[in-house]
Amino acid sequence: MDVLYFAWVRERIGLPKEKIETQAATVAALIDELRAREERYAMAFSDLSALRVAVDQELTDFDAPLAGVREVAFFPPMTGG
Repeated sequence: MDVLYFAWVRERIGLPKEKIETQAATVAALIDELRAREERYAMAFSDLSALRVAVDQELTDFDAPLAGVREVAFFPPMTGG
């Protein structure tokens, strides 16, 4: 699946997107796998209250299932203007 990173998440990880092979069943399990990779991922995912996630371009929760998913995107909360 493609994993996309936006705003400060991209800055901390150093990539706008990457292709990931995972056995994770949920977004939360994917985050655990990413955190275990390197310090930059651990830092980017250290405070989940500061993150939002979209699965196949639909805003969702961290307990969302990943079966059949093609894209997961992580980004900070957006403010209106």
